[in-house]
Order: sequence, then C-alpha cells, then structure tokens
Amino acid sequence: MIEAVVFDMDGVLVDSEERWDAARRDLVAAAGRPFPDDATRAMQGMSAPEWERYLHDDLGVPDPPEQIGRTVVDAMAAGYREALPLLPGAVDAVTALARAYPLAVASSANRELIDLVLELAGLAPSFGAVVSSEEVDRGKPAPDVYLEAATRLGVDPRACVAVEDSSNGLRSAHAAGMTVIAVPNPSYPPADDALALAAITVDRVDAITPELVAGLG
Repeated sequence: MIEAVVFDMDGVLVDSEERWDAARRDLVAAAGRPFPDDATRAMQGMSAPEWERYLHDDLGVPDPPEQIGRTVVDAMAAGYREALPLLPGAVDAVTALARAYPLAVASSANRELIDLVLELAGLAPSFGAVVSSEEVDRGKPAPDVYLEAATRLGVDPRACVAVEDSSNGLRSAHAAGMTVIAVPNPSYPPADDALALAAITVDRVDAITPELVAGLG
C-alpha cells in the first residue's frame, strides 16, 4: 500500500531547467571557457557541492566552488522572485495529493531555493518533509535524498511514490526502492533506460491524482 508521495522540484513543480542552464552558461562564458554539449545533462541531479566542483574543476570557472554556487543561486532566486515558473497543474496536484498522503520534496536544488519556491507558490504547508541533495552525502542518481525524505516522513521507501522528470532523478528514486511516476521534461527528455524504471508515465503533473497513486499500491 502506498503511504506517501515524494516530489522532485525542478522540472516537476517548476519549469526551471532552462534557468539553471542559463545561469551556469553565463558564469562559464564570463570565465572565457566553452560550455560542452553534455554539461547540462551531466549536472542534472548533482547536489550543489557536486555541480559547484564540476564548474570549477571540469569547466574551468576560476572562482572558488562556494562562490560559484552563491552566484548561481542568487541569479535563480532573483528570477523566482520576479516570476515563478510554476508548471501547469503543479499546485492542483500537490493540493489534491496532500489531502490523501503525507508529502515530501527530494530535490537537487539548494535548500534555500526549495524553500523559496514552496513559499512563493504557497505550497510549503503541504509538505511534511523537505530534503535537498546538499543535505546528504551523494546527489542523484544515488538514492540518498529519497531515502532521507522517507526517513523524515517516517515511511518505508518501498511504500512511497516518487515523481520525477530526469534520467538521474528516475534512477535515484528507483534505487531508493520507491514506485516511480515519470513526468518527462520535453526540453530535456530522460534516457530510455531511465524512463523504463518508471511504473507509469504522465504528460502533466496534475494527472497524478490520489486515485492514480492508490492504484500503484
């Protein structure tokens, strides 16, 4: 039986992947360095310390990793305050599911950005637990952030449904033992092998109803 639902944030609740990409590209360009074609996908799912080191060590941004992170997060936060890019149906889905299940967020975004998004969207009270990958040892595709979310909810991971959009996110939730619902990001679609890990695929997050979740149990 399903006892809880755990949401990724970027690409599931907010249409933010292109904003992350732009903020990082701007930083790399300012350093006079090229931005490899595979860099965006490589960073999807990384925790903040991981992508900060990647930009510094692999892409050659000279600033210390902590400063790299601060620059990118400040740009993201300013953009969210100006216009929060909520995905269609995100608020409706969370509101409906919160009436039936305990909810958590398990996101690769920095904790301050998760909290800001939930506050601006008016969704903070709907979530019983919020976990950023920067709070655990390893980012996605490792299962750490999903396992920690289940622990904070007090629910066995095998009794959780996870909602994900990216390859590394799908792999992470599946590795945690959760039943996975895929909401593929059309701009950055997941790899076929990662998508195959999902129990079901939907086009929009508001297709995930309490009845759909109960049926997966």
